[in-house]
Amino acid sequence: MALTENQLEKFNEQLVTWRAELEGNLNETLHSMHQEEQTSFPDPTDQATMEADRNFDLRIKDRERRLIKKIDQTLARIKAGTFGICDSCGGAISSKRLQARPVTTLCIDCKTAQEIEERTRID
Repeated sequence: MALTENQLEKFNEQLVTWRAELEGNLNETLHSMHQEEQTSFPDPTDQATMEADRNFDLRIKDRERRLIKKIDQTLARIKAGTFGICDSCGGAISSKRLQARPVTTLCIDCKTAQEIEERTRID
């Protein structure tokens, strides 16, 4: 079932808002990290804690950066008219799945098969 124009517009708005929030958080974190660099702790334990927190924040921000890239790709798919179409089988991705994970490129059946294949390779 193809998505309606109204649904596509809502997804587009949601993705644009989500992207703006993520970018704002990235800029805010970079600013606060720059200020923390100017702070030195005389206690090595405090310094190590600050560095561990910074590394954790950087990992989160890297994930957010990758999510922004996925959002950009999804916005391009909306514009191209391929949003909601599974990259693997070419079938429709359910509206419920898109609401839960708008940046998805696979229908639930293909994603399930992909996860089973990944688990099989790991084992």
